Amino acid sequence: MNALLLKWNQVSLVKRIFVGIIIGSILALAFPNATGFTIFGSLFVSALKAVAPVLVLLLVMTAISQHKKGHQTNMKSIIALYGLSTFLAGLTAVIASFIFPVSLSLVAGAGDLSPPDGIVEVLKSLLFKVVDNPVNALMNANYIGILAWALLLGIALRSANDSTKIMLTNFSDAVSHIVKWVINLAPLGIMGLVYDSITANGLSSLLDYGKLLLVLIGCMLFMALVVNPVIVYLKIRRNPYPLVLYCLKESGITAFFTRSSAANIPVNMSLCEKLELDKDTYSVSIPLGATINMAGAAVTISVLTLAAVHTVGIEVDFGTALILSILSAVAAAGASGVAGGSLLLIPLACSIFGISNDVAIQVVGVGFIIGVLQDSFETALNSSSDLLFTATAEYAEKRKEARNS
Repeated sequence: MNALLLKWNQVSLVKRIFVGIIIGSILALAFPNATGFTIFGSLFVSALKAVAPVLVLLLVMTAISQHKKGHQTNMKSIIALYGLSTFLAGLTAVIASFIFPVSLSLVAGAGDLSPPDGIVEVLKSLLFKVVDNPVNALMNANYIGILAWALLLGIALRSANDSTKIMLTNFSDAVSHIVKWVINLAPLGIMGLVYDSITANGLSSLLDYGKLLLVLIGCMLFMALVVNPVIVYLKIRRNPYPLVLYCLKESGITAFFTRSSAANIPVNMSLCEKLELDKDTYSVSIPLGATINMAGAAVTISVLTLAAVHTVGIEVDFGTALILSILSAVAAAGASGVAGGSLLLIPLACSIFGISNDVAIQVVGVGFIIGVLQDSFETALNSSSDLLFTATAEYAEKRKEARNS
């Protein structure tokens, strides 16, 4: 048995995940009522979500406390890449919605949601997350608050003695080791997630919204396979696709099935380590990216809002739609972590076109119907690009250093 487990663990994680996908699909078709299989998926996602806040706090705090003056972290470059990608995602979605206008058959079903009243409320919520109680931030996976406390504690601990810093490093390494144990369970967890997705949702409910899904998924694939590679090429000046495809394969697949950027933080951290990236940088950029790098959310907000605009017959000029792409980028970054994700921001975006909240909430209901695919592709784009841009910034810096030497 030990020899079998050893051979299994020597197979690449992606191949093992594909085995989990196939087994989950077969079980869903053969035993659609055997709900016990779903527990594997729930346990896997819960384990990732449980370890991620502690991992982020310890890694960031340790990295900052041991940071040496003059050491390059590339954070400015990474944040600029996050912002550019999110804005271009909103712009891509606006252009696609003008070329392929979609009208909706509106439905009820989102009446209990409480979307933000305006962009001021979104930014106010963001500020209050920064000053959240650290224990509360950890309990509720408030990554903005966790990052803020980790940065402050890290700065305060820079003057601590070496034994304290060694202890922090040991705790950080221990949690990282636990993360590796959890990630090794990904094939079993994804088997359960696939089983749950097929048996609970099916695909028949999505057929009525085929055109909307094509526009949404088409925009996200265009971002992942065209726009992001162009951004990466302009930074590193070499073929971007080996890195792009690696990030999509290694990070995007797990994010697709977990449907949680927070749950994928440990996966991305582990991949950064495999790519031998600077720990001082990725320990901050990966959890930050899970909070503000929201290209997929910008696509969702823009496409569904303009679908509502076309449905009610409002004439919109491209300039107003361009404002939507800017608003969707800012709102997506500022309201991450709000229950309902990007869908809750649709009423806010609809308000700039004078669309009533009653209609906007029905559009949110449509979003939940197609969420089984929309949210999966959105998370895969968001999370894989966290890894992509962190690696891109470091490779660009190394290229610059090599050119100057």
